[in-house]
Amino acid sequence: MRGAFRFLLCAALAVALPLSATEPHPVMTANGPVAGLPSADGTVIAFKGIPYAAPPLGELRWRAPKPPASWTKVRRSSEFSASCIQNIVPERKPWTQEFMAHNPTSEDCLYLNVWMPRKTTSSKLPVYFWIHGGGFLEGASAIPAYDGENLARRGVVVVTINYRLGVFGFLAHPELTKESGRSGNYGLLDQLAALKWVQRNIAAFGGDPGSVTISGQSAGAGSVHSLIASPLAKGLFQRAIAESGSAYAVAGTSQKLADAEAEGVKFASAKGAGSIRTLRAMPPEKLMAQLADGPASAFRPVIDGYLLTADPAEIYLAGKQIDVPELTGMNMDERSAESDYGTIPMASYQKKMQDRFGDLASAFFLLYPNNTQEQSGDSQKAVARDSGLVSMFMWAQWRGKTSKTNAYTYYWTHAEPGPDSARYGAFHTSEVPYIFNTMEFAQRPWTDRDHQLAQILQSYWINFMVSGNPNGPGLVDWPAFTAKTPATMELGDRFGARPVSDIAKLEFWETYLFHPDTENR
Repeated sequence: MRGAFRFLLCAALAVALPLSATEPHPVMTANGPVAGLPSADGTVIAFKGIPYAAPPLGELRWRAPKPPASWTKVRRSSEFSASCIQNIVPERKPWTQEFMAHNPTSEDCLYLNVWMPRKTTSSKLPVYFWIHGGGFLEGASAIPAYDGENLARRGVVVVTINYRLGVFGFLAHPELTKESGRSGNYGLLDQLAALKWVQRNIAAFGGDPGSVTISGQSAGAGSVHSLIASPLAKGLFQRAIAESGSAYAVAGTSQKLADAEAEGVKFASAKGAGSIRTLRAMPPEKLMAQLADGPASAFRPVIDGYLLTADPAEIYLAGKQIDVPELTGMNMDERSAESDYGTIPMASYQKKMQDRFGDLASAFFLLYPNNTQEQSGDSQKAVARDSGLVSMFMWAQWRGKTSKTNAYTYYWTHAEPGPDSARYGAFHTSEVPYIFNTMEFAQRPWTDRDHQLAQILQSYWINFMVSGNPNGPGLVDWPAFTAKTPATMELGDRFGARPVSDIAKLEFWETYLFHPDTENR
């Protein structure tokens, strides 16, 4: 109820207070003045729905973002903009309402939000630039779990953004390529435009344009890696955080332009469109309709020769990435949303693993026995966890071949409280409400320990934003990654370095990932 009360209070203030009362000294951006809304305690000002690009409508659909129009009168920025077009789902467990977008959607969605501590208008504070997840198909800056107020209260300027999704954000097509020499990646180009907005404007909100940390979770983490790999992003950020998104298997996650164009042609054909002009004339609802659109995975980053000149893995290995300190990790139960997580019948699991590992299967079953259903279930979960940890370790090794800056890896182990806690554990995205300290927006039986964890996690993250090192006074030491020590930092139920895996399992997964017959990494 606290979250609902706070929402109603903010809404009431927005209606009841005249413009001068919401913020007596509007902030001047490069495009015009904006007025935000103070928090209930007056310590933070939130500016919501600031345009960072022109609405990508009509002929601007499937084009790189254009600058927004300027304005002269003070723009009230107290409400979130529409989210980018997607299918709105109120809840999809384990992701309850605080993890989901709930507001209207529109193609006119290229807006961002800024939270700044009210006591400063000139200090150079670290900037936290958040890129939401959602598989490049869902997500929004208005999601309650991403509210920046409590993080800003600790001396950070928080920026959250919308970017185009799905077919609107990642359609590639030969005609689009002919128009501009490239196609696809419109959602990533939006992210770049928002970062450029930060460089031009964030000092007016108390932020330091020379101390920007890009951060994202899931597809947002994938975006972070794409930005690190992009020559267009050079100078736009100084540190990077990728949550649930760094693994050896990220190699090959981007599409080649020719393949993406072929998928785009199939999509256009399914819609009965013989040209991009026809597609641009279609209402968004028709583009979103399920008409043999092809796999959703078709709408993802593209190696377009412009924003991405190669797969990020190749760019890292060539040493051509933007070399900044990185903080990255995974959750203990990343795959618990899958309906068969830990519950596949042992006979079926035996066959599935035999098919997956081939001549390595006998070695696999020595490490992960499958003799009883209970034992099989435990092994199934252990496989998901161990393979993820080893793959993340290998990613950090791979990064370290050419990077001179440090990486810090973590393993989040704390399960959010509630009736589904035993089922889902430390599920994918479950660390996010602790980093933003947005537990008030969720109907969960939070404990004092949960609130304490939020403070600790925020401290690590803020330290990293400031210096590229998460360590600080009063915190358990978090060692930087070293290829010589297969370890990571556990965060959650305990704090401290822990082995990635035992030696036998580590060697097995390394062998498997490098095995010449491996298809499913």
